Amino acid sequence: MTRRPFRFQICCLFCVFLTFGVAPDTHSQSADTSDLSVQTVGLTVEDLDRAVPFYRDVLTFTPLDTVETAHPSVGRLLGVFGARVRVVTMRLGKEHIELFEFQSQPGRPIPPYARSNDLWFQHVAIVVRDIEAAFRNLLRHDVALISPRPQTLSASIPAAAGISALYFRDPTGNPLEIIHYPPDKGQPRWQRETDSLFLGIDHTALAVADTEGSLAFYQNELGFTVAGESVNVGPEQERLTGVFGARVRITGLRPPGGGIGVELLEYQAPSTGRPLPPDTRAGDLWHAHIRMQTVPVKALVQRLLDGGSPFVSPGVVSLPDAPFGYDAAAMVRDPSGHALLLTPPTTP
Repeated sequence: MTRRPFRFQICCLFCVFLTFGVAPDTHSQSADTSDLSVQTVGLTVEDLDRAVPFYRDVLTFTPLDTVETAHPSVGRLLGVFGARVRVVTMRLGKEHIELFEFQSQPGRPIPPYARSNDLWFQHVAIVVRDIEAAFRNLLRHDVALISPRPQTLSASIPAAAGISALYFRDPTGNPLEIIHYPPDKGQPRWQRETDSLFLGIDHTALAVADTEGSLAFYQNELGFTVAGESVNVGPEQERLTGVFGARVRITGLRPPGGGIGVELLEYQAPSTGRPLPPDTRAGDLWHAHIRMQTVPVKALVQRLLDGGSPFVSPGVVSLPDAPFGYDAAAMVRDPSGHALLLTPPTTP
């Protein structure tokens, strides 16, 4: 596999029966999404032999299983015909990520000029018990940093005051965040006594073109609720984002059925972020997706199709032998182009 450089700097903010047809409807026709949960974040990586040790040894994720498949249905689902993929599932605390390596038809590298206000930006936020200790651990492993050191937001931003974070990259160049919540911020579980340094995943953050348009999708179509809002501005925010004059509207969302949260990041200034390349494929190294689980998958997908949401897959695709633990799925894009993988519950 040809190795590509990962030179870009981007930072984050707190920020398919064996057929090519539509899957048979084995789930409820109700479009109710009250059980919809965010299960994992999927990241495309250049080389699993580098990515897995990084997440395991530096960030203390536990590898759970590895799946390799070249079934035509998988390429149909992901929009990459002839795809042969290897996927490693890794756990931290109660949360999981999935690392996708495209062994055939590998995609394009992350642009070296990418910035956090470009609309393909997405990060995973990892909660830590002690951010200075976590920072020293990153330094010991010579991790590529984005922030010079942990930044703490000031009291001038009440909704985020006292939150500390630092931004860095994995070996592919995917942006990541470590974040520490003071006692009056974040979910109560992040305040429990523990010896673990890296605790779990709080949210994944998405740069969006328009908060209201994104809320109409995530709230009205998927049932998410708003958990908090903030407008972050100031020198600490600039150092975090690497964007001069950054003024960011942040909207925290929680899925109705639980799981990893979603943050919407709208840059009110500067408004120079670029849209997702229209020919983006799942094998491109800037691609990430959020896997959402719900029972009425076909009904939800039909509603999104009727509403004009852009799909990567041709509706629901059957997955013979359920290589990833679910027998059908669909991939759709949100209003800013971020990919969502919609699945039924996984099999035991």
